[in-house]
Amino acid sequence: MDEKKPSNLMVSQQGGVVRNVLNQLKLIFRLMGDSRVNIFAKLIPIGAMVYLFSPDPIMIPIIGVVDDAALLWLGSYVFTELCPPAVVAEHMKELAGNMEISAQDEIVDAETTDVKE
Repeated sequence: MDEKKPSNLMVSQQGGVVRNVLNQLKLIFRLMGDSRVNIFAKLIPIGAMVYLFSPDPIMIPIIGVVDDAALLWLGSYVFTELCPPAVVAEHMKELAGNMEISAQDEIVDAETTDVKE
């Protein structure tokens, strides 16, 4: 059996889509504030946000939303790929550390009573 070893660059997929999007946003904000990231790479998320808030020339409702979402995803992907891998790994490790569940968090302290019918 081939077991895949988890990558150090990936934040675990706990919590669903919303948590993953929030973690990606946290990563982008951390990278934007990091002086080791090239200033020209930092223009990519800024440009994506400017595009998001600019009026769309395409007035078809579904296509306008899809192209905004695609551009935001592409911008975040390209930005993280252009950042130094060691810097991205450092920030991802810190974000993953905030998501770890300790053994104490898994214990539920409760009382039970038997109900007789």
